[in-house]
Amino acid sequence: MNKKLAALTSLILSLLFVAAGAHGQSAKLIEAAKKEGKAVIYGSLESDTMDVIVHGFKKKTGIDAEYWRASATKVMDRAMTEFRAGKTGTDAVVAADNVMRLMQKEGFFQIYDSPTNGDYPKEVIDPNLGPRYRNVVVGIVYNKSALKPAEFPKSLEDLARPQYKGKIVMPDPTQHTTTTQWLASLYKIMGKEKAEKFMRDLAANKPAWVESLLPAAERVASGEFPIAITYVKYAYIHGSKGAPVDYIRDPKLIGDASYITLANKAPHLNAGKAFIDYFLDNESMNMMSKLGEFVNRKGILPPLAGIDKISFVEMDDLSTKDFAEKKIQYEKIFLR
Repeated sequence: MNKKLAALTSLILSLLFVAAGAHGQSAKLIEAAKKEGKAVIYGSLESDTMDVIVHGFKKKTGIDAEYWRASATKVMDRAMTEFRAGKTGTDAVVAADNVMRLMQKEGFFQIYDSPTNGDYPKEVIDPNLGPRYRNVVVGIVYNKSALKPAEFPKSLEDLARPQYKGKIVMPDPTQHTTTTQWLASLYKIMGKEKAEKFMRDLAANKPAWVESLLPAAERVASGEFPIAITYVKYAYIHGSKGAPVDYIRDPKLIGDASYITLANKAPHLNAGKAFIDYFLDNESMNMMSKLGEFVNRKGILPPLAGIDKISFVEMDDLSTKDFAEKKIQYEKIFLR
């Protein structure tokens, strides 16, 4: 019994030592980050969402964070221009998959194995970029007051029906990169021939164009248009504010992945790591979920009813050449 008790005591002490060591490492990182003064983040995540996260980070760690927001393309352009000049201005980047992979190929990022990575399913962890912290899903949002119940669209393919001519709003597919990607990826859920026919029929319905996905959702929430091609999360966001909106529950929906990754020459290396740890942790992801984001951290359910039963299909990554070719193709389809 004495030997068993000694072995058990040794095991408990070793576990306590490991736990204390992990805690000490975290405290050491925070202390080093405080000496650096702040973390600087570039990204395309909405400012309202990031403001909440930055506030939580400062409250929890005592470290300041500065956030510069722009479109994903502009984020990449600024970060890469600084990087090539040897004057990296950011510690981490938060952006969509396509942009992040282009930057990663240029050597902008370094691998950081955050202690929070283990709280994400293995299938969403990229070996170079880290966890895919959210899925940004594109689908159909509609205004229930602007249509009769019998007129509610039941599937994405319904938008090709003549009865919806002049009733659809969407981002300009010749200018808005996410919409370009979305159209280019429709074959993944429809097949190539159906996808090409769908685009021609959608174009024949003369959808109104706006500059991006947010104003498309706003036009539907206000009742100006009955139907929008937009982010599905806006059904939750505008619905929470009282707008009579819902979304089409297709069994598969196409979307983009988003990552936060550490810059290779981060000027505030420890502060950048500390921010990533907080960003990917439970507190931050819960805050994001309550703001309508479909996060991938284990144990956090999506905020929108039924979305957990829908399969997420990731968009194709497009090169600069691909984008140019697709935009010419969509000009011919939608501007004929």
